[in-house]
Amino acid sequence: MRKSRFTESQIVAILKEADAGMKVGELCPKHGISDATYYKWKSRYGGMDASDLKASPGARGGELEAETDVCGSSTREHGDEGPHCKKALGPAEKREAVKYLVEEHRLAVTRSCACAGLHRSAYYRIPQHWTVRDAEIIAALGALVEGRPSRGFWKCRKLLRRQNRPWNHKPIYRVYKQMNLNLRRPTKRRLPKRLRVPLYVPEFPDTVWSADFMSDTLANGRRFRTFNVVDDFNREALHIEVDTSITSPRLVRVFEQLQSQHGLPQVLRTDNGPEFLGEIFTSWAKAAGMAIQYIQPGKPNQSAYVERFNRTYRDELLD
Repeated sequence: MRKSRFTESQIVAILKEADAGMKVGELCPKHGISDATYYKWKSRYGGMDASDLKASPGARGGELEAETDVCGSSTREHGDEGPHCKKALGPAEKREAVKYLVEEHRLAVTRSCACAGLHRSAYYRIPQHWTVRDAEIIAALGALVEGRPSRGFWKCRKLLRRQNRPWNHKPIYRVYKQMNLNLRRPTKRRLPKRLRVPLYVPEFPDTVWSADFMSDTLANGRRFRTFNVVDDFNREALHIEVDTSITSPRLVRVFEQLQSQHGLPQVLRTDNGPEFLGEIFTSWAKAAGMAIQYIQPGKPNQSAYVERFNRTYRDELLD
């Protein structure tokens, strides 16, 4: 059985050095201990003097030996962490550790609980199964999701709060997970298969337009976006919208402005960005009689006209 390299008197003396003003970052390398070991000593021996230690070294040696048996070496060269030192994470494991110290090493319950990090009341309390302990929460959640199984956790939490239930979000979420009510996160939206269409060269203006987004950064580090619309017939830049955020409703306003000035094209060629796939923009385009032709993902050359404009725009204006 491996014992500590330091006696209690030496531990108290090391803590006194820190109390005298030495920094923890200098103290720990000096004595070959980790920060976690130092703070563990401080929580156990902080404020104590050598006279406060027990006079009987044999009795104290038995306690150290018992603590070493449960927690591994109480102080190691590289701290308390190691492959042979497993922490008792749950109350059940800690309760077993306290029982082992009391029965095998004849330690007091108070001292055993302090070593295992378990409160005495938790040691004496008889554990209940979560279905019994949280029966009221289970019934309340079951009533909420019975008719609406798609309700998420925060929606249930909001409804329970309206009912003046006494629980906060922590026990509700614990029971919510144990009841397997977790909703699956929506996966990335799969795009429909896009057909490869040859680059069409229109013979008249306002027949096919191409649109695309660009992004850049200001001198203060703030990012902004530009929305460029180009007529494929004569490569004319019909509109450039600049802002830090451009959404589908903003695109609708842009094309309404273009509609009043130029009219709308028969076909709008775009990529598969979320702004172009939004329900607001697609519904408006359908109602306005403007067809949207999406290029294949990862094939910007299928929208070569606006990509060529983007290069010139970046070289001559942005850069």
